[in-house]
Amino acid sequence: MDALDRAGLDAAIDEARAGLAEGGIPIGSALMIDGEIVGRGHNRRVQEGSVVLHAEMDCLERAGRFPAAAYRRATLYTTLSPCDMCTGAALLYGIPRVVIGENETFLGGEALLEFRGVELVGAEDETCKQMMRDFIAAEPELWNEDIGE
Repeated sequence: MDALDRAGLDAAIDEARAGLAEGGIPIGSALMIDGEIVGRGHNRRVQEGSVVLHAEMDCLERAGRFPAAAYRRATLYTTLSPCDMCTGAALLYGIPRVVIGENETFLGGEALLEFRGVELVGAEDETCKQMMRDFIAAEPELWNEDIGE
């Protein structure tokens, strides 16, 4: 992983930590366009009582609107493999590249992303893995709710 990807993933990790500090689920995301982070977010389902505010959705919402051409130059960073909903958002906006902190805890829609031509970069980041292991051990019911189980 190059320095730009490290910076994007580090921003997502910072967001995951912020979510945990707020009493939420420690999953974070960042959106980078042309080498600049234009959006950051974290899972806010608990904090906002939301059914859709996964980290990637929060990140896209907070980034605001961009022309379609901008999304086609973007990289989406996420600390955890994106679920089907977040996978769909990345596909809808034509985001061509997704950097995933870890996919051992949860394997989302990566096969669909690859099938649709999205470049996936698996970081296998130990910080991301440990955050999720610790959270799942402490809050298994909340984790199961977040992934729809």
